Amino acid sequence: MADTDLYATLGVARTASAEEIRKAYRKLARKHHPDVNPGDRKAEERFKEISFAYEVLSDKDKRARYDEFGTAGLAEGFDPAHAREYARWSQGARRSPSYETFSGGADIDLEDLLGGIFGGRAGRPRGPARGHDAEGEIEVDFVDAVRGGEVRVQVGGRGTLRIKVPPGSDTGTKIRLAGQGDAGAEGGPAGDLFLTLKVRPHAFYRREGSDLHLDLPVTIPELVHGASVEVPTPDGPVTMKIPAHSASGRVLRLRGKGAAKLGAAERGDMYVRLVAELPDPSDPRLDAIAKELEPLYQGRDVRARLRGES
Repeated sequence: MADTDLYATLGVARTASAEEIRKAYRKLARKHHPDVNPGDRKAEERFKEISFAYEVLSDKDKRARYDEFGTAGLAEGFDPAHAREYARWSQGARRSPSYETFSGGADIDLEDLLGGIFGGRAGRPRGPARGHDAEGEIEVDFVDAVRGGEVRVQVGGRGTLRIKVPPGSDTGTKIRLAGQGDAGAEGGPAGDLFLTLKVRPHAFYRREGSDLHLDLPVTIPELVHGASVEVPTPDGPVTMKIPAHSASGRVLRLRGKGAAKLGAAERGDMYVRLVAELPDPSDPRLDAIAKELEPLYQGRDVRARLRGES
């Protein structure tokens, strides 16, 4: 795995606090988010790099492993103990034809040691034999899982791989890569690699099965008078009509704008909840407008339903 400076990706020092890392991530995520840069593949790739860096550096254990071993320490099956043993060997341990002896007096098979760093299996099969299947977990962007497509991921000990993510994938979806597992012995075929997907949460969308949910900020005039507004979807923005006299909290449906259903051509829907956005509270005109609205609430208890009343 090529080493990457995740601190530089977020533009923070290696001594940065958790709060500094969070602020740097939020600033960069807002700038490079695909919804802000529709159709810009460079911005999308940059957003993925930023998300990966934050996922590592915001996790205490992952950050410690990265600080000690670099990005190699983040690989699936990485064994810190084996890595430290190998580091001690490489710094001057005594050698024998097929074994390495450390100062502690224990004989360690170098092949087993190197394989153990990334969860390799000990033992040497004799004659041509198929390699073992391997397993791993990778993280993918929410939109990539919904839309599907080809993504590049780094898999420990195997470098960067191009993965075809099926449309509608979700956390727990498994992908099989034929011949990408452990190498075969004595010329035998390699095993397969089985990757389990973990989908990163999205800043705006929430998923339930193949349906997506989105809270859409709208103005009070848009609710009262009705309006045609732009709504972001994983496939790009679409125009949605808000009916006049809509209430804040009303849910509108965009058919076929949800996630694909695995193994099927149909897609789920997107449910858009209208959320009233008040004007700037510091605007002095707001007080006068609020006074004018007070008579419209007379005789109506807006919190009655919270007490179970009709």
